[in-house]
Amino acid sequence: MKLSKKIQSLRKEKGYSQEQLAELCNVSRQAILKWETGTTLPNQEKMLLLSDIFNVTIDTLLKDGDVDESIKDISHCGLSMTQQDDEVIYEGIMIKESIDTECVLDYLNVNKVELWKTNGIPKYWTVLHFKSSYKELPEIISKSVISNEKVGNWFVDFKSKSEKYIIFRNKILRYSIGNVFEKQLVCDECRKMGITDAEMNWLE
Repeated sequence: MKLSKKIQSLRKEKGYSQEQLAELCNVSRQAILKWETGTTLPNQEKMLLLSDIFNVTIDTLLKDGDVDESIKDISHCGLSMTQQDDEVIYEGIMIKESIDTECVLDYLNVNKVELWKTNGIPKYWTVLHFKSSYKELPEIISKSVISNEKVGNWFVDFKSKSEKYIIFRNKILRYSIGNVFEKQLVCDECRKMGITDAEMNWLE
């Protein structure tokens, strides 16, 4: 049995709801949901806490190679479990390290997770392929994209039907796919934000 299933099984065995376990672990209900679906894993501190709460050893939680730390495809993430494909408004790719809060993930339906090797630090980026049915997604992401003097301006790109979105911190750019003039204006604005032409080789 995988760690995610063990957490769910032990929680139910103890009679705790996800909300109750979240309160005991001092995390959100969404965090418990992600642990139980295998989307994320508890850190060392939370593993010790779960061991105490469930009155089992950490060995019992982790034995038999239950923790699979390899990258794997997943079908849902956070609140997005309620989304349906026919409600999809946006789809695209997000580098998880480009945002400063994981709350954004609650608005995404993550279809696939990949690791991309970089030439710097961190050595790898976590790349999320996602869909979303939340109309306010551009505004939500624009409040979370990293922008500071140390790392510069990050952006997240995705599309909605025939419209392409490029989202910076507190800035939403978009153009109609196929409209060369509109795209050029967006690319010019991206250059002003310090984005190189190579970085603007996004999928449409």
